[in-house]
Amino acid sequence: MAIRKTNILDSKAIQSLVNESAKKQEVLPRSLNDIYENVRDFFVFSEDDKIAGCCALHITWEDLAEIRSLVVKLESRGHGIGGELIGACVREARDLKIKKVFLLTRKPDFFKKFGFGEIEKSLLPHKIWKDCTCCVLFPDCNEIAMMKEL
Repeated sequence: MAIRKTNILDSKAIQSLVNESAKKQEVLPRSLNDIYENVRDFFVFSEDDKIAGCCALHITWEDLAEIRSLVVKLESRGHGIGGELIGACVREARDLKIKKVFLLTRKPDFFKKFGFGEIEKSLLPHKIWKDCTCCVLFPDCNEIAMMKEL
């Protein structure tokens, strides 16, 4: 069991994991094309050579990145995998000299444990909203914006 950067061969498993969670409106769905184009953003947690979790760090500006598509298989939840994936993204952001990491979530209490605080969505740059237009909840989003300064 280990967290690692993804490779192109993981793309279909990541899409399946993300889109299964998207059906429950836990995350936004991702096309296979989107996964391929952003494969370098992802970390995966693999268990017996199978993907049990994933998370992406997407750079949006010189000092800002987004944590997105955090998903852990239902049967693997409750063992700290989500926290490990968040930690991997935050470490990479620090290595890249990024000053702030944000995310959008419906589970703010989970992310508060990792030092994220709630912020107004209006503080985020407009370019991040391009993904929102694909969401079934747009424009009535019920996600909470959160930020962590590094």
